[in-house]
Amino acid sequence: MFEYTKQILQKVSFDRNLFRKELIKAIRILKKEERLMLKAWCVSSFAAYSDVIVDVFRKFS
Repeated sequence: MFEYTKQILQKVSFDRNLFRKELIKAIRILKKEERLMLKAWCVSSFAAYSDVIVDVFRKFS
């Protein structure tokens, strides 16, 4: 599921709101360990959305 989530986020990364929506969905379905890996991957892959990533992960911590 983690790899699938990465694919989805890459595909929707053109739109900030869609990216946020899909990130929230991903966090809800992934296991805790996968969430940590997702956060690290998102921060390294989507620096332009760092504010969105931090905000979403803070809400679901």
